[in-house]
Order: sequence, then C-alpha cells, then structure tokens
Amino acid sequence: MLKTGLHEMNVPAIDRSTFLSTLPAASADRTAAMWIVGISSILFALAVPFAGIQLPPVPAFVASYQSALAVSDIITAVLLLSQFSVLRTRALLWLSTGYLFTAAAALVHALTFPGLFAPTGLFGAGSQTTVWLYMVWHGAFPLFVLGYAWLKEKDGGPRVRGTTSNVIYAIVLGVVATMAAFTWVVTAQHDLLPVLLRDSRYTPTMIGVVSFVWSLSFAALVSLWFRRPHSVIDIWLMVVMCAWLFDIALSAIVNVVRFDLGFYAGRLYGLCASSFVLAVLLIENVRLQARTVGLVGRLREQSASDRDFYGKRLALYGAVVESSNDAIITQSLNGAITGWNRAAEHLFGYSAAEAVGKPIDIIVPEDRKPEVRSILNRISSNESIAQHETVRLRKDGRALDVVLNVSPLRAESGEIIGASKIAHDITEEKQSREKLRREIEERQRIFETSQDLILVTDGFGNFIQVSPSVKDILGFSPEDLIGHSATEFIHPDDLDRTREEMRAARRGAVKRSFEARYYHYDGHEVTLNWMGTWSEPVKRHFFIGRDLTEKQAAEAQFRQVQKMDSIGQLTGGVAHDFNNVLTVITGTIGILSDAVADRPELAAITKLIDDAAERGAQLTKHLLAFARKQPLQPREIDVNALALEAAKLLHPTLGEQITIMPQLTEDAWPALVDPGQLSTAILNLALNARDAMPDGGTLVLETRNVFLDDGYASMNADMVAGSYVMIAVSDTGSGIPPELIDRVFDPFFTTKEVGKGTGLGLSMVFGFVKQSGGHIKIYSEEGHGTSVKIYLPRSSGVQETEIEVLQNAPITGGDEKILIVEDDALVRQYVVTQVKSLGYTALEAANGAEALTIIDNDKTIDLLFTDIIMPGNMNGRQLADEAARRRPDLKTLFTSGYTENAIVHHGRLDSGVLLLAKPYRKSELAKMLRTALAS
Repeated sequence: MLKTGLHEMNVPAIDRSTFLSTLPAASADRTAAMWIVGISSILFALAVPFAGIQLPPVPAFVASYQSALAVSDIITAVLLLSQFSVLRTRALLWLSTGYLFTAAAALVHALTFPGLFAPTGLFGAGSQTTVWLYMVWHGAFPLFVLGYAWLKEKDGGPRVRGTTSNVIYAIVLGVVATMAAFTWVVTAQHDLLPVLLRDSRYTPTMIGVVSFVWSLSFAALVSLWFRRPHSVIDIWLMVVMCAWLFDIALSAIVNVVRFDLGFYAGRLYGLCASSFVLAVLLIENVRLQARTVGLVGRLREQSASDRDFYGKRLALYGAVVESSNDAIITQSLNGAITGWNRAAEHLFGYSAAEAVGKPIDIIVPEDRKPEVRSILNRISSNESIAQHETVRLRKDGRALDVVLNVSPLRAESGEIIGASKIAHDITEEKQSREKLRREIEERQRIFETSQDLILVTDGFGNFIQVSPSVKDILGFSPEDLIGHSATEFIHPDDLDRTREEMRAARRGAVKRSFEARYYHYDGHEVTLNWMGTWSEPVKRHFFIGRDLTEKQAAEAQFRQVQKMDSIGQLTGGVAHDFNNVLTVITGTIGILSDAVADRPELAAITKLIDDAAERGAQLTKHLLAFARKQPLQPREIDVNALALEAAKLLHPTLGEQITIMPQLTEDAWPALVDPGQLSTAILNLALNARDAMPDGGTLVLETRNVFLDDGYASMNADMVAGSYVMIAVSDTGSGIPPELIDRVFDPFFTTKEVGKGTGLGLSMVFGFVKQSGGHIKIYSEEGHGTSVKIYLPRSSGVQETEIEVLQNAPITGGDEKILIVEDDALVRQYVVTQVKSLGYTALEAANGAEALTIIDNDKTIDLLFTDIIMPGNMNGRQLADEAARRRPDLKTLFTSGYTENAIVHHGRLDSGVLLLAKPYRKSELAKMLRTALAS
C-alpha cells in the first residue's frame, strides 16, 4: 500500500523478484525440483538397460537438438547478464559465461558433425572432432558451475567494479576466442589428439575422459548442494547438473555407438538441462509483467480518484487557511505579498485587496527590514524557520509582537517560488511572560537576599528549596539540607510541636507562628521563629524563619542591665543610708573615745568600734562605686605616669614571686578620669591577678591608644564608638572557667574562700569604668591566664598624634582569599563582614579541625587569620603549625583578646609572629592583613 499525502493507494504486493540469484529458495521451488529430479531418475533407470539398442540415424535430430540447445543457452546467458548488469556479482558473470560457452560449443559441434552439413563436417573436421568437442563442451560447463558455486555468497558475493557493458563485451569476445582456439585444435590439429571413437565405438581413452568429465559434473552438483543458503537459481542449477549427469551417462558411458537409444536419450536430457534455468527466468518475468500490468491499471484507476481527492483537499485547505486564527501570508522571493487570509486582515488591519501585490515592508518596522531580507535569503536556500519572534506593524502604526513560522513555497516542478508565513500574535502573551519573569526574578531576589531563612518542604517534611541565608543562620549550605528530612536538624524536644503545626497548616490554618530550635553546623542550638503555610496545588510547605539568637541575647543583656541597675539602685540606696548611720557612729565614737581615755579597757572597745566603722565606710565606698553613685573628681591625667606609680606601689603588695612588667605606649593619650579611683581599680585587678598566681607568675601593665569603631560598639551595649586609652592588666594565672566569665562583675560573687573577700572588687571596677564613660572587657582561658582591659575616654582638646594620623590613613583592601578561624560565632560573623568589606574572599571555620578540612579542600587560600586561644584539642598556634606543614606557602595572622605583650610573655607565641590584638578598628585590620599577606 502506497501513501500520497493524506491519501492511501492500494497496490498489489510483489512476492517474487527477477533477481533469482539472490532470492532465497522457497519450499515450492524445492518441491518442484525434487519432482523433476525424481521423474528424470526413473526415466534414466528405465533407459539404461536399452541404451545400446541401435536406432536409425536421424541427422535432422542432431541439427534440431543443437540449434535448440544453442538458442536456449544464449537466451539464458542474456537474461543472466541482464541481472549481472544490475547486481554486478562475479558469480553471475561466471555462470552466464558458462552458458555462452555452451551455446558456442553447441553451434561448433553441429557444424562439425559428420553428415550434417558435410560428409565429414565443416572446418575440415575429422573423425575425432565432434567427440572431442562434446568432451570440451560437457567438461567446461561444470567448471563454470563450480566457479559460480564458490563465488556466490548470501548477498551475491564479490562485485565487479567499472562499467558492466565493457565486462560483457570482454567475456563475449573471450568466449568466441576460446571457442575458436578449441575448434582449431580439434580440426587443424585433429591427428595429434588421442583417439576416442574408432569404428563408431568408444576406446578406453574415451572411457577415461568421460569418467573425468562426469566427475566434474558430479563435483559441481555437490558444491552447489553444500554452498548454502540456496537461491532459486541454485536449486534449478542442481536440477540442471542432475540432467547433465544423465546426459553424459547415456550419451557417452552406457551407450555403444552413435544413434543408439543412449545417444538420443542423452541429448534429450541435455536439451532439458539447458531449458530448466531459462524456463524459471521466463516464468518469473511473465509473472512480474502480469503484476506490472495490474499495477499500471490500478494506478490509472487511482489517478482519477486522486484528482477528485486533491481537488477536495485543495478546497479544504483553502477553507482551513481562511478560517485559521493565525495570519497566513504568502509572498514571492522579491517580497511581494501573494496571499493574505482573513486572520491577517484582522491582525494587521489591511484588507486582502490592500495587501496583495504590495511589498511585505508595509507591515515591517524600519529597523527590521534587513531581517526580512535575511529570512527570504534563507528560504531561497531551502531552509525553514520556526518560532522566530519579531515585531511587525499594524496599519494604524501600532507595534505587534509576533512569532513567525516560515517555509519555502514551491511550484509543481519543485522550484522554490516564494515563502509561506504563519504569524501568531504574542503581544499579550509576551507582556504576561515579561510580567511573570519579573515576578519570578523579584521572588528569586527576595529568596536569595533574605536575611530570614526561607524553606520549602514536601508533604513529608523533606527539604525541596533552602535560601542561601541558611549559611549565616545555621552554618550549612543549601545543598547540605536539600533532599534531607527536617527531622535531622530540629531539636528532638521541638519535633512534635513542629509536626503539629504542619498538620494544622494542611488542615487550612495559614501563617502559623511558632518557635523551634534547630542545630547549627557547629552543634549549638539556634532558636527560630517560624511563619508557615501549606499550598495544596503544589503539595508544598512554605516556611519563613527568623533567627532569635540576637534577640534573645539582647533580651538577656537587657535583663542583666535591668538586674544590675536594680541591684545598683538597691546597693546605692543602702550605701547612702548606711553612710548616714556611719556618719553618726564615726562622729560620736570620737566623743566617746575622749570620755574613756582614762579607762584603757573601754578605750580598746571604742578603738574596735572605730575600726569597724572605717571598714563599713570602705564597704559603702565599694557599693557606691558599683552603683556608679560615688562622687568622682575627674581630671586630665597621664595614664603612663599613673601606671608607673601603681607598679611601684604593687611591688611590696604582690610579693617577690610575681614579676611586674610595664609595657607603656610612649605617646599615650591623656584620659579624663578620677586618678584615685583609677589607682584603686588597678590595685583591685592586680590583687585578683595575685590570687590567681599562688605559685608566682608575671603581671603585665600595658597602655595603648585605640579607636573602637561602630562594628565593635554594636556588639557591646552601653558603649560609644570613639578614641580610648586602654589600660590592660594581664596575668599568667589559672584563668577563669567559661561558665563563670559572665558573672565576674556581679556584686558579692567570688570564687574565694569565706572570709577571703567581699566579691565587690571587680564589680567596683566595673561601676567606676562605666561611671567614667568607659568600657571594660575581660579575656580568660583556663590554664592560660586572664587579661582585663579598661578603655577610658580620651581627653578632648589635644592635638592629633602621629599614630592617630596613621590610623586615619586610607584603608587598603585586596582580592586574596582569607580563612577566618574564630570559636565565637558573633565575633566570627563580625570579622567575616569586615574582611569582605575590604574586598577579600572570606571563608570561615569555628575550630581547628574544621579549618584543616577547608585548607585541604581549597588550595587557593592565601592567609590563615586565626584566634590563638580556642576550645578543643587544637589552639591557634597548633593550627598554624599543622597548616604550615600541609601548606608551607600559607601565611598566618594571629588575633587574640590578650595583648601582644601578654601573649608573648606567656610563651604561647614566638617573637616576630604577627598578632592583631582585640578589639581592633577596620583600618588596623586592613593594615595587618596587607602586612601579613606581604610577609
């Protein structure tokens, strides 16, 4: 069945082929061949006993037989050569050559046969000529069949290259030349040949030659049998070889003389042998012609139906074009409009009468005209254009967004004569698409820049989308969470409540607000306040989580301030009232002392009362200092001179086992402070340091000019950014446990034994510093000592120093990659922000192990910026050593809450190693980063 367009045409299938040399043999072919061979065998068996019976000579039989044989072989050869001209197989060429040679031999045999055209035959034939020709003829054909059998393959075997006509001419000439040579030998050289026939009877030589020829024929039959698969020609060639064997046997083996029964019967078998392949070829050709005639008849019948079909289809196509919602336009290759449907009229505003014949430029904006020429060039090159978005103009001048599909338009000859365009208006669609794109872009920007955590989960609680803010809030990257269940990150105590909130959202509750704790990457808990909702169409939960860590810290700090303020008000009030009482006591005790001066026992009692009152007065002083209500007498002082004076006073107080090391900045700024209270504060800090070093140690007194910036101020309440004079008291003692560090400034808190202290020393220092408008910071690690830094406001009205000028120099950043290692999450976040603001690429780690993992995975890190004192098995010094072992080229900058002098003298940092002491301003950070990177 053939298809033409949408129309189907039934054509009878052809189940046979003229190329019988490649067509596989069917069972019908094998059955017919077996029947013929069987009948031939029976007839042969019946003829053998009577083969020697002499029959009357009939020369006309010989002439007729030879003529029929030659004609049959020539026709067979011609048909085989016609197949060869198409298939070009050497096997077919070899077989057709055999048939040509047999035809030529048959003709020469007839011409030289005695008594047929001449008493002894033509060409000077002798008595042995026809016998030898018969042997050559019957021995050569099996050789050609053998060649065919061994050359043929499943696909026909090797092919002949070059022109087939030249090959055919060559084999024809070759057969003629070969036959001429054989004729010359058996006629002109007749006397040289052995005698095969004497007195019309066969000689022993004849018997040997015949046996050899018969064996060749049998070998050809066997070769055909074993050279599978068999084609149709193979089957009938085997039938031919069977008849050929019967021919030789009757004509030259079992018969006695010429013109006996075997003579005639053998030639009949030979005639049959020459006709089997011819008959099959002719039958197949007749069948093919019959089917061709039938096919032509059906095609003629179909053509009339096709004309009607295509006429209807053309009318249908015309209706489709006119009823299409898309504009369909045809134009010639020079751009002239040749077709314009109703949708085009509606879309562009031109009627068909107005548009047809006009150039397509009437609907093309000026800046798009080169595009039209490009499209026509592509169409003329047989190229189709699909989904091409562009702009066209209406008649009223309004621009339209359209999508074009353009195809070549062909004439009946196949020549491209124009273009067919389908234009679809996408103006509204494009506007909607652009609006959607903007909305998606806006939502994506919100998603990517949100400081809150945005999560999308499926109905089972598995993360589908996670906003990048998860890195800052939980320390994970989005890829760490996507695909995982939320239960892996939620605190176990908050799981049930979270699940209940999700169930409520799926029941229709919207914008549910609840709190849940999540685990940070470094293991600590982060409390998040969640707003969640459920979308039924997409089967997704949507959550927005706000980090409450800073809020909770601020609330805790606010509560602490309130508590301290309440305690301060209480203690201040108590101290004030107690001072009034003590005033009365100390005033009257003097009178009482004078009255009992002559009574030693009572004078001792009054002295005891006076000492107790003095101790009470000192206690109220401490309470007033803590409450920031003590009367201060601030004045501009030289902090270096005060620190040196304090160091002298401390030598006898602290004892010989403690070494005092002043480390004072030469150009320290003056501070506006009460010198007496400052000396007392230094004394209190030194006494605490002595108690932390029972076996001796080192006490470092330092002064330095610092500028605390807004970033540092934002992390410390009640502190204003500005210039400060720092006074640091550092020791090499036992340090303070982490759980107690936040309580050291609380009043009446002490770790000393009962009777060894009031717990007001540090709280008095804290109150004095705050009342003076300053700031105090304590750094301590168990086993590494303590450093307390007092920041006092710089006295105004002084000239800018050389150091200050240097600090106010332009800040220089860079583009290197820096790894920041800091165990305090808030400080780490602050440092990362500052480093990034300087242009650097910042990586962060909470401990040494995490930092080493990052170093191993990223070979482009330029600088390690690490805190020295960190919890765990690896401090900053050990981290730097291990990093240097893995990356010898990696530079290192240390930072610490301890001062540089304290660190060096504790023995934890080699001299000359770069250290940036906390706190530091941005300019100091920038300077030290550049110094470290250039080192």
